[in-house]
Order: sequence, then C-alpha cells, then structure tokens
Amino acid sequence: MDQTAAVIVSSFDLKRLEQLIEQPAYHNFIGAEALLAELPRATVVAPDQIPDDIVTMNSTTRVEDELNGKSHELTPVYPRDADGSPDMVSVLAPVGSAMLGLRVGQSIKWQVPGG
Repeated sequence: MDQTAAVIVSSFDLKRLEQLIEQPAYHNFIGAEALLAELPRATVVAPDQIPDDIVTMNSTTRVEDELNGKSHELTPVYPRDADGSPDMVSVLAPVGSAMLGLRVGQSIKWQVPGG
C-alpha cells in the first residue's frame, strides 16, 4: 500500500478486521499482511463519524486503473461474502485491503499477484 495515503476506519470495522486477521486460516493471505501493516496507522472513528467519502467494508466504490484507464465498481467484503462476482472483492485480496479506508479521489499503488 501507498504509505502516504491517510486511512480512516470505523471502530466497528477495525474490531472485525482484527478478529479476522487473527484466524489462522487467513494468516498467509497477502491482504492480511497488508492490513496488519496498515491498521496501526489508521485513524479510527466511531461508525457514525465516518465521512461519506471514505471506502468502508461493504461500500461500493468506483475505482480507476490509471495504467489502462478502465474503471470498475468494487465492494470490499469479508472473505465469506466474496462470492466470485467481479465486483465483490475480499478485504484480504490485495486490492480489497488497499482501497479500505481511503477517501474518494485518493490514489494508491498496490502489488497484484504475479507482478
């Protein structure tokens, strides 16, 4: 993840994400490692204090791949809710963990599988 982007997370999402990451079944996911690195520097706020322009769990967001100009609607979800549809992305996938907590308009860089 881009270490310069400010990240905002609700206290509710933080608690659930920490519980998820603690599960041994998810320790080797690339996104779990990224979340472990990212969550300690996040600004944590009450769920009702999350600004409307912050990407949270289960919020659908239009993202643009700046390398090819394509845009997609993506929704970061918990692994159990990632049903294989292209718009539902697990928070433990690289793009899911990268977009969580960002503000609309922010840019990030993230490592995708294979390069």
